[in-house]
Amino acid sequence: MLKMLLPELKNKPLGLQAYISYADDEAALKRIVAALVAQGLHVVAVEDVSGGWKLGLSVEQSQASKDLSQQFRVLSEQVGIDIAFVDAKPVPSLEQAGILFMDMDSTLIQCECIDEIADFLGIKDEIASITQRAMEGELDFSESLVARVKLLAGLDESVLKQVYDERIRLTEGAEKLIETVHQAGWKVGLVSGGFTYFTALLQERLSLDFVAANTLEIVDGKLTGRVLGSIVDAEIKQALLKQQSKMWGIDLANSMALGDGANDLLMLNTAGVGIAFHAKPKVRELAPYALSAGGLDQALHLLTGMRNGMKNGGEI
Repeated sequence: MLKMLLPELKNKPLGLQAYISYADDEAALKRIVAALVAQGLHVVAVEDVSGGWKLGLSVEQSQASKDLSQQFRVLSEQVGIDIAFVDAKPVPSLEQAGILFMDMDSTLIQCECIDEIADFLGIKDEIASITQRAMEGELDFSESLVARVKLLAGLDESVLKQVYDERIRLTEGAEKLIETVHQAGWKVGLVSGGFTYFTALLQERLSLDFVAANTLEIVDGKLTGRVLGSIVDAEIKQALLKQQSKMWGIDLANSMALGDGANDLLMLNTAGVGIAFHAKPKVRELAPYALSAGGLDQALHLLTGMRNGMKNGGEI
């Protein structure tokens, strides 16, 4: 449908690319096309990609891709279609070594582990409401985590295995994203305000290169209601991204980070491309990029760019 709504494609040099998530709403797509034209952006190539379209754009004047993504955020929210701009030759690029850092809860996996643990005590709603407020940035993350974990005191540690076996499901596209960047020689890290019990199992399952999370204190097979050591908060996540970039000898500019909560924002704004993934409203507003449709593999469209064989008019 999108191709039918576009004016005749011209032979012009690519200046930028835009990813648009799939939609069959003609009125919404017309609004996007009109907004592109109003910004002096002319579509010169179209490619069907998983979950949407990739547009090659010529530009009348120099415009930063990240700035355009944020300018189009309001329209994206209004029409319910992801719109993200990247350079003609995207950086980060899978053509060189890079880093992918992800949050765990509600990003790599589809739930908040602490909420599911609380369900075994019959207090899921109470803890979930605190979790929600913390993820939206209304509460200090570290203080709220300490308060929530305190409510878990006395729970048998066997519940953690039940949560992993029965409640944890990978987000759609997670394995494809990780396998793709690994094949390109990238390192993959999982940095979570959740718990090491789960990150360790996911590291083994997905062959992750690095994990960091919080350690629940367990004595005589029972949760004490305390967290051991420093809490992995927004500052720690940001610091770990910088640390691993230096340790692996990889340019920080060639990194991508994904997360959904306010405690991910520093990491998202430090990475070469930071993506608010199915995120809370405040996080979508403040992050450089936002993807709210489809799975984690949609992030690949902001890395790989146009295929070399793409021609004007959308022919591959």
